[in-house]
Amino acid sequence: MDAANLKPVVYQFLKFALVGVLNTAINFLVLNLLSHLFGVTKGEAVIGISIVAFTVATANSYFLNKRWSFQDKTGGDSGRKLSLFLIVSLIGLAINSGTVYLITTYTRPMFGLSGTLWLNAAAVVATGISLIWNFIGYKIFVFKHS
Repeated sequence: MDAANLKPVVYQFLKFALVGVLNTAINFLVLNLLSHLFGVTKGEAVIGISIVAFTVATANSYFLNKRWSFQDKTGGDSGRKLSLFLIVSLIGLAINSGTVYLITTYTRPMFGLSGTLWLNAAAVVATGISLIWNFIGYKIFVFKHS
């Protein structure tokens, strides 16, 4: 891929990443709210609150990525695109929640972090990994003509 063809992809990825920052903020807000409300910072219950937080952020992600990042204005196959988006996102959810679970459950908090801060550190790592998967999945499978 030459520089002229790479520029639009880089610009699109930057827009995707900006949407991702907003979605991450939403995810962290919901995750921390649920962690506080239910007193959960580790174990299997982390998977449940992580799923809820990820789902709220993913709903926002679909609408912003469809319209802005990938500029998909087609309406004919919206159900198919939403289904593909959900499949890619569910794989991303498994990557994200599994990473948070593994780090918080099998690794002791480092650097003197509290359980809550360790949960957030794990979420940062998980977000980075799922960000890469989601961009590739959305670009190749969902909004491939955008």
